[in-house]
Amino acid sequence: MICCRKLLILIMGCLWVIDARAEDSLKVYPMHWWVGMKNTKLQLLVHANNIRSAHQVVLKPYAGVKMTSVSTYANPNYLTIYLDISKTTAPGQLTFTFNNTTTTVAQLTYALKPRSTQNGNTRIKGINSSDLIYLIMPDRFSNGDPANDRIAGLKDQSLDRSDYFKRHGGDLKGIQNHLGYLQQLGVTALWLNPVLLNDMPDRTEHGYAFTDHYTIDPRLGGASAYHELIDSLHKRGMKIIQDAVYNHVGIEHFLYRDLPDSNWFHWWPVYTNTTYKDQVLMDPYAAQIDKKKMSDGWFSAVMPDLDQSNPQVASFLIQHAIWCTEEFGLDGWRIDTYAYNDLDFMNRCNKALLDEYPQLHLFGETWVHGIPDQSFFTHNKYNIPYKSNLPGVTDFQLNLYGIVPALTQDFGWTEGVNRLYLTATNDFVYADPMKNVLFLDNHDLSRFFSMVGEDIAKQKMGIAWLLTFRGIPQLYYGTEILMKNFADPDGLVRLDFPGGWPGDAANKFEPGGRTPSENDVYNYVRTLANYRKTSPALTTGKMMQYVPEDGVYVYFRYTAQQTVMCVMNPTGQEKEIDMHRFEERTKAFTKARNIIDGNQADIKNKLKVQGKSLWVGELLP
Repeated sequence: MICCRKLLILIMGCLWVIDARAEDSLKVYPMHWWVGMKNTKLQLLVHANNIRSAHQVVLKPYAGVKMTSVSTYANPNYLTIYLDISKTTAPGQLTFTFNNTTTTVAQLTYALKPRSTQNGNTRIKGINSSDLIYLIMPDRFSNGDPANDRIAGLKDQSLDRSDYFKRHGGDLKGIQNHLGYLQQLGVTALWLNPVLLNDMPDRTEHGYAFTDHYTIDPRLGGASAYHELIDSLHKRGMKIIQDAVYNHVGIEHFLYRDLPDSNWFHWWPVYTNTTYKDQVLMDPYAAQIDKKKMSDGWFSAVMPDLDQSNPQVASFLIQHAIWCTEEFGLDGWRIDTYAYNDLDFMNRCNKALLDEYPQLHLFGETWVHGIPDQSFFTHNKYNIPYKSNLPGVTDFQLNLYGIVPALTQDFGWTEGVNRLYLTATNDFVYADPMKNVLFLDNHDLSRFFSMVGEDIAKQKMGIAWLLTFRGIPQLYYGTEILMKNFADPDGLVRLDFPGGWPGDAANKFEPGGRTPSENDVYNYVRTLANYRKTSPALTTGKMMQYVPEDGVYVYFRYTAQQTVMCVMNPTGQEKEIDMHRFEERTKAFTKARNIIDGNQADIKNKLKVQGKSLWVGELLP
């Protein structure tokens, strides 16, 4: 029971005085902002019970800040305040008063903070080809704080590690506890599956159905744990990538359950799913209805599709991305379901982020088929009406039509290593293919170890390719310890990292908990990944490839200071390579040092390469 008529509420820098009956619904987005932003415009979405009853909004005079307008919605629980904050504005507190015809309905104190002086130095440094990204599903890596396994009031109260569709209790503290393991492995950046609140009734383990953009999921530890993890990463010189979902939200999102008005989402006379047919977006013969279904259809029946052509929706999403970058010090963004977004909106969003943070890296998920399709969604060299400004993509083509067929198909005109070679020849369409992210597998795909028939030699070949080819390598958690399974269903490729929970039968974070085969692969990754850190050829060098012959594919990474030769021999037989063919790259060298075992080989005439291996050697005079 509340005895007083009015109540003071402090929520993340926002002080409200409001009728106590409305306290549970009171929110403002973004929660706070910063001075000195390049874009001086700010949209504040105010959400409170019957806030529209305030017919007048008054901003207390503040040097450098102008309230340019206020807009309302069909739903009386929302209004939007538009501000212009000059670049010379000092940090401080803005005060808004909400009045109706007879009284003050509410008062809001809003924080304007100073920006970090470390942006571009120790935080928000960007991701590039010198990095090795490690992808983690937070619920499945390690449980560092069992106290947050269940949170009262949230809809999903599941906690069952025997069911891969239930929550398992992994969290951000668990990841932080194992940063030493990751750094020793050679990892320089973490990409986490989404960390925002997913207050859905089930299947919340993956994180892709947001229900509140400004709340870090408390089951992962909340905002404090996220800050602590990122601060720990940056102190180690490591980086963080956040997973963005602009296309849709979870059906329990407050913006859907309490709609500002009808034009925040796409609606259909009957439920309409996206067709997942990205080809219509570039097809010169496509029907408009097919384009509309692709872009405006819902991703699933529990993931409403946001109408990004609505300027207020667009600003809400863009400001959130900027807010997270500044608030947490993000170094990069991976953008989920990129092809399903309004592409004009994506260009606007990308530009807004890169205008504020030129060093930031953005790469989009492009689970599509065909190089023209994939390159359409990133910065390319095509002369076509739609020109994407996205810096990079997840390179599904070099996965589906590259390394997977190279190690699972027999050598043929367009099969086996020739498939990988042919896919790489099309890099000419990208503005900068080095900004694309390479991978063997991820949270949606079958584990690479299973794809190559649980063949350890081929697993090591895949890893060697990942760490020596052009682009930014991304390793999925557990690849280094031979985690396996096909994505049928997807939960099977999202199992727990052994040793991440107290009482696990084996602790794979420690050498003594791993089998000899697991230690062999772990050490292989560690050796090559740590060599890569200091190798100019592998991190920033050019690439030259040779047409595969006799089932063998040869490519070089090189700079003026260093040359690394890579020989992929997926056949079961040892091959003797005639080195005269490669004189364009080898004429200044007589020997090569094997990166894995340190042994040196004479390369003047012949080089023997074992079957089912990818030989990696640094060339020496």
